[in-house]
Amino acid sequence: MSSIRFTAKARRGAVALALAAGLAAGVAGCGGGGDDDNKKPETTASAPQKDGSDPSPQEGQSDDVQAELKGSSGLLLQITTAERDAGGFVTVNGTLKNDSAKSVTVPMLLRGDETEVIAHGRSLGGATLVDSKEKKRYYVLRDTEGRPLTTTGFSTLKAGEELAVFMQFPSPPESTTDVTLQLPTFSSATIKISG
Repeated sequence: MSSIRFTAKARRGAVALALAAGLAAGVAGCGGGGDDDNKKPETTASAPQKDGSDPSPQEGQSDDVQAELKGSSGLLLQITTAERDAGGFVTVNGTLKNDSAKSVTVPMLLRGDETEVIAHGRSLGGATLVDSKEKKRYYVLRDTEGRPLTTTGFSTLKAGEELAVFMQFPSPPESTTDVTLQLPTFSSATIKISG
């Protein structure tokens, strides 16, 4: 009887060994070819992160910095694009960077002081576009529930960390191409609207 157990154990061991070998061969077959094949997907996958692109209004950001707004504690807002679209909006894209050597808590003041916006946490809801030519100020748009149409949900940036950001505003008249972007606790800067 002990020889039957030994045989059953031996069979189970052989089956397990065969399964393990089959799985290893299957995994190796799915790995894709040599080193050249592995390098191409990495390059493609890392390119969008470098540009700060996300599946949101940040799509289409360029690496060219149009303006820099300096904030407190080493924060820096770099504006890359300000594009007018057919729907009557201007979307401003950029990168919020921690240019300091330590972690920085992003100030709550960036969300502005409107009750509707404050209820939705940290954001860039306090940003405005000033059209000096027409003597008008444009505030960040809100959805039907009062959420600002801007990047939200951030709090701390580590040293050297970057965050792709966007803000949407009503569009000034098409004759207006230069506007001043203002954000609480940051310096102001003139940006060009394209489109």
